[in-house]
Amino acid sequence: MNIDGATRLYAIIGDPVAQVRSPSVYTAHFARHDMPAVMFAAQASRDSFETAMRGLMSLGNLDGLLITSPHKAAALAFADRLSTRAQIVGAINALRREPDGSWTGDMFDGVGFVSAAQKVMPVEAKRVLLFGCGGAGAAIASELAAHGVHAISLVDPDANRARTLRDALAGHFRSCDVSVGSDGAKYDIVVNASVVGMKDDDGLPGDPGAIGAGSLVGDVVLRPPATPTVLVGLARERGAHVVTGQDMHGGQVDAILAFFDKGAR
Repeated sequence: MNIDGATRLYAIIGDPVAQVRSPSVYTAHFARHDMPAVMFAAQASRDSFETAMRGLMSLGNLDGLLITSPHKAAALAFADRLSTRAQIVGAINALRREPDGSWTGDMFDGVGFVSAAQKVMPVEAKRVLLFGCGGAGAAIASELAAHGVHAISLVDPDANRARTLRDALAGHFRSCDVSVGSDGAKYDIVVNASVVGMKDDDGLPGDPGAIGAGSLVGDVVLRPPATPTVLVGLARERGAHVVTGQDMHGGQVDAILAFFDKGAR
């Protein structure tokens, strides 16, 4: 690929970013389709996030952004308009520049997870235990509810955040039983949408219950296949179906590319 002054830019911003695969995945797609564009990673702490975003969005040749942990909720403030699911979730993981210079935000984490999960087993009428009610967790819970799961139990160290998500989901998906806390029941689907697992010495995000051969266990944390999270390792030991962070990422790539394609270039 020839990179010059006409090359369009896309960025993924988060903290940390050493683990992200998006720059290689999206840049390879751009090259395959003869699009003069590249994606790069931008590391920004919570304290520097606003400054970094304003700087990136002021670049005239930057057409889109991916947002990863821990900035998905904070990124809402930078969107001029939001998709319906982003409004429900209260977070975004993608921003695109429109032809008029405004920015549209959307959330695809849930799309990616459910797309990957449905390849393993149908999610309809299932009972779900979800650890982590931040941006990724809210997106996954919302998408699962939209696809007809029977019940979702929310677990988060911040009880207020869990209750806020419960209330938001209950208001939009009345046929889904949403509760805070695990009741000790057997769950069909267990999802870790927290940051637990990013560090090598991290353990489980909580008690996953009696997962087994009929269960599906998902973990949003991106880890090399040779060193999975403790939760993924446990799930494999017990014969459960597994959806990894890589699977979730792959499940949303096409949707995000279509989203970017509608923007300004």
